[in-house]
Amino acid sequence: MAAPHLHPIAHENLGDRVAAEVLRLIATGDFAPGDRLPAERRLAEMLGVSRVSVRAGLQQLKAQGLLTAVRGGGTRVAEPPTGSDPALTALAQIDRGSLADLLELRSLLESWAARRAADRASADDIAQIELQVDRMRTETGNRAQVDMDFHLAVAKASGSTVYRHLIGVIRGTLFEMLRYNRDELFGEPDDDAAVMCQHEAVMQAISNRDGDAAAKAMAAHLDWVRTHYVAAGLFA
Repeated sequence: MAAPHLHPIAHENLGDRVAAEVLRLIATGDFAPGDRLPAERRLAEMLGVSRVSVRAGLQQLKAQGLLTAVRGGGTRVAEPPTGSDPALTALAQIDRGSLADLLELRSLLESWAARRAADRASADDIAQIELQVDRMRTETGNRAQVDMDFHLAVAKASGSTVYRHLIGVIRGTLFEMLRYNRDELFGEPDDDAAVMCQHEAVMQAISNRDGDAAAKAMAAHLDWVRTHYVAAGLFA
C-alpha cells in the first residue's frame, strides 16, 4: 500500500491530535478496514511526535472499536462486522422474495461503486479484481464465494470506507443471495458463461478508467439477474 499523505501534528494535546489524524485517514479511506497501520515508530516519524503520543492516540481509537491489536504486535483498522444482522440473513433464507428488494438496492449501490472504482482504483485494486475474475474461470466448486470476492474487490477499489462498511453489515445476507443465485437459480453452463462475460465487462471498464461503462456493465449484470428473479416469481 502506498504511503498515505499525513497532515503535520501541532504540538498540543498530541494524543488527541494523533487520534484525530488517524481517524481522518480511516474516514478518507487511506487506511481501510483490515489495513495494518505503520509501526508506532514509523507513525511517530511521519507525524513528528513521540511514540508515547502515538500510543496514546491509538489507544483512544482502540477504545472506540475503530482499531484492533494484531497478535504479535501492531495495529489494524477494525473490520466491519460480518453478517451483523442474522435476522436479515434468516429472512433471505426463508423468504426468497426478500432477495428482490436486496437486488434493487444492489443495482443502485453497486453501479455507483463500479463507477467510483473506475475513477479511484489503485493498480493493486485493479489487480485484485482481475485475480477474482481469473478465479471465476478456474474455480468451479465454490462459485458463490468467488462471486462474493469479486464484488468485495470492487467495493475496496471504490475507495469508500462508508460503502465498505455497508457491505460488511449485509455481508452474510449478500453471500446467501449469491449462493442462491449461483447454486439454485442459474447454475447451468450457459448461465455461468453469461455471468463470466458480465464480470469481465465490469473488470475491463474499471481497468480502462471508464466510469460510465463500469456503471452500465454492473447495472447490466444485475438486470440480467433480475430477469431470472422475475421468471422465478420473486417480484410481486
